[in-house]
Amino acid sequence: MFSERLVMILEYDRGTLLLRGTKTAPSYFRYDNRVGAFRALAIYYQRVLRELRDVEDRVLDLVGPCNYESKDLNLRKYQHEAYANWTRHNKRGIVVLPTGAGKTRVAIYAIQRLSAPTLVVVPTLELMNQWARSVARYLGVNPSFYGGGKKEISCITIATYDSAYINIEKLGNRFLLMVFDEVHHLPSPGYRQIAELSASPYRLGLTATPEREDNLHTLLDFLVGPIVYRKTPRELSGKYLAEFDIKVIRVKLNEEDRKRYEMLYQRYKSLAEKAGIRISSLEDFQKLIMATGLSMEAREALVAWREAREIAMSTSKKIEVLADILSRHRHDRVLIFAESNDVVREISKRFLIPEISYKIDSEERRMILDAFKKGDIRAIVTSRVLEEGVDVPQANVGVILSGTGSKRQFIQRLGRILRPMYGKRAILYEIVTSGTVESRVSRKRRKGVDR
Repeated sequence: MFSERLVMILEYDRGTLLLRGTKTAPSYFRYDNRVGAFRALAIYYQRVLRELRDVEDRVLDLVGPCNYESKDLNLRKYQHEAYANWTRHNKRGIVVLPTGAGKTRVAIYAIQRLSAPTLVVVPTLELMNQWARSVARYLGVNPSFYGGGKKEISCITIATYDSAYINIEKLGNRFLLMVFDEVHHLPSPGYRQIAELSASPYRLGLTATPEREDNLHTLLDFLVGPIVYRKTPRELSGKYLAEFDIKVIRVKLNEEDRKRYEMLYQRYKSLAEKAGIRISSLEDFQKLIMATGLSMEAREALVAWREAREIAMSTSKKIEVLADILSRHRHDRVLIFAESNDVVREISKRFLIPEISYKIDSEERRMILDAFKKGDIRAIVTSRVLEEGVDVPQANVGVILSGTGSKRQFIQRLGRILRPMYGKRAILYEIVTSGTVESRVSRKRRKGVDR
């Protein structure tokens, strides 16, 4: 007796997979009555192929064919190791290397070896241009841009996180490989959909610091893959990066400010607890912020925290220390990092140092960085603009005027002075206020340098 067997068909539909021709499906599928098929996020594509037999695969509609030049990238030993580890993990995973250690080259090498259509996702327009130059130089092709007013795709397409997020339903089955530069951005609500709505089987994440203060980095294993290779700044210093020292300079509050700081900080903790929130992590602090809309105690706690923070970040004594550092390193190239644009402006005016902030347009920024590269100016002061996505010329001295930033911010700032520079040893100064949360956070952040 002849019985007709159902033929399972797997299709891509706007960031999801449709499974037709079956009455049952794996647990990550849900039946969609509108289309008469089971539906799942496109990220499960490879898992479906592993778990289901006799399925007709109609998912990928790849850009191509793709051919790239096989130029020798002259990879360093650790870069080869990173690529090899990634391939051993089924071409899925994250490579963690310090700023300046050549993460992009590892990705370019992966693209070259796969000869596959690739979507590169980056956080800034400046990084789009940097990637385009590397692709043209080492692969012999001009990539397409998806972002900055352009929407074109080709074998190598570079998109910003914002553009990829908005358009991933159209792009999610067009590429075999996805490269996430500064992959720590990916777990953010919204951006994570770039990975979830894509069927790309191969994924490579790049970052100097995958950990996030909100712990969302725990999602990266699902979105991209595990950390397959990691080197700290200390491990690469000497041979590949400049040798470096980290010097912490502590300044003291005067008696009046110290008493006021302690009073405000205790008030902040007490009011937070009255609002039902015991502060022990960034997640708890975010809960406090969310509670300010409903709780008077939460609002007053946040006001007390801000006032205490302003005292801890008081600039008068720190700027005196900065003056001494600038005098001591008058023949070096110095990057100064401040927490706020007001402090950046104050330092710029007092020491006649060019500033780079969000208020400075791209052309003026380029002129300042070019002058710094040529040695026409010896110091730049900035807030957070130069921490990520900007090609900063060589410097060998860094100064951080606040110890309240994250571990990732600290590592990124350190990375800005680690490019080998005529045999000079790099020095990162951190000026923190003793007896405050700024000092405690500073100790925790520095642990990321060695592990």
